[in-house]
Amino acid sequence: MSLRIIFMGTPDFAVPCLSELIGAGHEVACVYTQPPRAAGRGQKQRLSPVHAFANEAGLPVVTTPTLKDAHEQRGFAAHEVDVAVVVAYGLILPRAILDAPRLGCLNLHASLLPRWRGAAAIQRAIMAGDTETGVMVMRIAEELDTGPVCLSESMKIGADDTAGELHDALARVGADLMVRALAALERGSLDCTEQATGGVSYASKIEKSEARIDWTRPAPDVHNHIRGLSPFPGAWFELEVQGKLERVKVLRSTLGAGEGSGDGAPGEALDDALTIACGSGALRLTHLQRAGKKPMSGEEFLRGQSIAKGATLA
Repeated sequence: MSLRIIFMGTPDFAVPCLSELIGAGHEVACVYTQPPRAAGRGQKQRLSPVHAFANEAGLPVVTTPTLKDAHEQRGFAAHEVDVAVVVAYGLILPRAILDAPRLGCLNLHASLLPRWRGAAAIQRAIMAGDTETGVMVMRIAEELDTGPVCLSESMKIGADDTAGELHDALARVGADLMVRALAALERGSLDCTEQATGGVSYASKIEKSEARIDWTRPAPDVHNHIRGLSPFPGAWFELEVQGKLERVKVLRSTLGAGEGSGDGAPGEALDDALTIACGSGALRLTHLQRAGKKPMSGEEFLRGQSIAKGATLA
């Protein structure tokens, strides 16, 4: 047996789930995703990753900017699906949408709820120094990420894991989890439990103003900041190059070098190998990206741009 579903998702994170649902034999009546956006230097309209995948799979796609319109709600209901599967779609679902599928709406969320409700759960978990996260399938409620949890899978966060690495791992685990959830839903055995009332935190959207590195913070905090924003938008500092300030992204760092608060002023290079002093302790920058250039190792970076001992990063 299989279920007739509407899939609602937009970014890369949602693609493995859609792929696995197709592979499991479910009938995807339609895919809802965010409209194309202008991107790149030419500002050409670019399809969302889910839209591009749906096109390749020959699935019908809807890119409405709102689901509050009665006409759009009637169109959604006309698909007469068993369930809607939502993965990082980007729009709040009004009550008329939630009530349309015969068996309701399920959402895949990349955190251990109720910790990190909201849009940037993966990044915020790393930036906060969390050592564990996970994915959860929950029934959707009208308030953001508050619905009862049906299935969950935990995952350790390594000391040097980046948001990009954790994103990819959770996407794969989450895809399998949703397939298992739909199998249980088919059997009538998908049991869901209300979320705990304590331990609630919100993963607000990453703002551009947050990306600049604050070297006055302790080294572990700077390290978490760097890996939580890698690869996008990328934590950055400014470096004077030929009399001009150039923005440099740091994609990876490692702790354990130059420990101690007295080694240098915050932002000061403690050696010729990119060991940088922080408010307390220090870290080494291992992968960087200059403006307009490809990512490179610290060694490659230093071959093109010297940061000598005693230099200060802004």
